[in-house]
Amino acid sequence: MIRKVCDCRFLLTIRCFLDNKFILAILYLYQFRFDSILGYLTSGRVRLMALVVQKYGGTSMGSIERIKNVARRVAKGFDEGNEMIVVVSAMSGETNKLVALANETCEFPDLREYDVLVASGEQVSIALLAMTLIGMGYKAKSYHGWQVPIITDSVSSKARIEEIPDDKVRADLKDGVIVIVAGFQGIDRQGNVTTLGRGGSDTSAVAMAAALKADVCEIYTDVDGVYTTDPNICSDARKVDKISYDEMLELASLGAKVLQIRSVEFAKKYNVDIHVRSSFNDNQGTIVTKEDKEMEAVLVSGIAYDKNEAKIAVMHVPDKPGIAAKLLTPLSDANISVDMIVQNVSMDGFTDFTFTVTKADFKKALQITGDAAKVVEAKEMISDENISKISVVGVGMRSHAGVATKMFQALAAEGINIQMISTSEIKVSVVIDSKYTELAVRVLHDAFGLSGK
Repeated sequence: MIRKVCDCRFLLTIRCFLDNKFILAILYLYQFRFDSILGYLTSGRVRLMALVVQKYGGTSMGSIERIKNVARRVAKGFDEGNEMIVVVSAMSGETNKLVALANETCEFPDLREYDVLVASGEQVSIALLAMTLIGMGYKAKSYHGWQVPIITDSVSSKARIEEIPDDKVRADLKDGVIVIVAGFQGIDRQGNVTTLGRGGSDTSAVAMAAALKADVCEIYTDVDGVYTTDPNICSDARKVDKISYDEMLELASLGAKVLQIRSVEFAKKYNVDIHVRSSFNDNQGTIVTKEDKEMEAVLVSGIAYDKNEAKIAVMHVPDKPGIAAKLLTPLSDANISVDMIVQNVSMDGFTDFTFTVTKADFKKALQITGDAAKVVEAKEMISDENISKISVVGVGMRSHAGVATKMFQALAAEGINIQMISTSEIKVSVVIDSKYTELAVRVLHDAFGLSGK
């Protein structure tokens, strides 16, 4: 893709002239039409070579045959005249195996060593892809995150990217090398290997695109775009052609598995358009970009769900200033993010305090909250892992009323009880019993008319 406007035939025409292949060039000119080329030249938008960042997930890299398929896609982009940076994940299932090994060592593995372990999965995939491309006759070079380097903070397992010096990569691109970068990992300023959290390869790719001012960032997955909800639950889910950064941020944070939330944050901050596509077909996917009036006209863009949450309730705590801080500060100090928070109306000077965390953090959060509950002299603590969060998302909600009412009525009609509620200007989320997850998604998808049929 050349600035999204320059036809590949135009590139071929220019190349033929440069190579003194005048007859072939004239044929391409005839196909492309001289007036179109003149239009490009006078528009000032022509760029003979685009910088493309592509990211391939674990499913796309899941076997040697699939790696060969990725190599063919990358080679096609290079042959069209583009500079190519490829960010890849570990082969499917490998990171899970490494995490399982870590968990066998002890209940709470040391996080520095955890990062060293789980970062090894990408080392295999970058080398295999580089070997494949070299075997096909292309110049390719693989980089670990620390070799680029992708510099992060020092929060092990949840690091954030701070800086990406681009000297090495630009030198390789100038030399006609296809650059392959390990996603999900980086290095802090003390020289420690760090990882960006599950799904972090998305963030690696967008950050590379931002740092090198790429023309486009293509995220290849096993689905061909962003859907109105999970097609595995709703067979009539519709693919969205274009979605705003804010909507995608909400969907990513609410359980949609298409993109990691921090990758969308990066894209919004640095104005990087993301094209979500499938690595198994050539279909156009979904563009994640700036909000426009067309998006605002759509009331609801999607229904998201997240089964990866657990609820902790601290019962009968004193209703006075500072209690919430005493309960939540130890969790923050342990780098545990709290999602939804509800505090009940005070009764006789006491209240109940309820919040949700991810299931990955649940055991540790339970232990920390138990200690904090003793400090604030809570009566008891209750927890529940059998919950799901269901969310309705859409930028159109900013200017339309009644979304929450329709959502609550649709769930009530199916006898689905709401345990917690959270809202923002473009989303409404509720916590329900996990056994009703699929039913709730289908009911809300129908209620808001999101069917593709």
